[in-house]
Amino acid sequence: MATVLSVSGSPSATSRTARLLRHLDARLRDQGHEVIALDVRTLPAEPLLGADFAHPAIVHAGSLFAQADGVVIGTPVYKAAYSGLLKSLLDLLPQYALEGKTVLPLATGGTNAHVLAIDYALRPVLNSMGADHIVQGWFTLDRHITVEADDSLTLAPEAAEAVTQVLDRFSAALGAPTLAATG
Repeated sequence: MATVLSVSGSPSATSRTARLLRHLDARLRDQGHEVIALDVRTLPAEPLLGADFAHPAIVHAGSLFAQADGVVIGTPVYKAAYSGLLKSLLDLLPQYALEGKTVLPLATGGTNAHVLAIDYALRPVLNSMGADHIVQGWFTLDRHITVEADDSLTLAPEAAEAVTQVLDRFSAALGAPTLAATG
């Protein structure tokens, strides 16, 4: 099927955003996709903040975007916008790094006041980077994401249903049958 790059823009090592993405990566794999995870926080800070386009870690991150058919971009919402860490990486990618790609934007945050951050902050940047198709994104409240003692993730039922729907639409846009259609 398709190669999907799953990008977490959270600076936190215990990020709900990253955990949500890794949870969704498993569903994408079940649908037959190859999934590559990229936690932007693992990239070295100096080339990100110093705009070192030639740094090997930045070049490698760019190559991951280039080889992907689809990109899932997850970010916590801070001050009504996507994370500065994610912005730092997106700024270092080529202008049309998302050309030919299907993109799913996801965001997490503490209040519904930030629900429009995807459409008003993140979507314009993804569009300017040449994304062929940006599927409907989703904002998940932090309180709907529970990390269990065994490090597994549980989503509140209302969030689980909505996230599954947007993920299945993304998978369908990549040309893969959804689990509901195959099972």
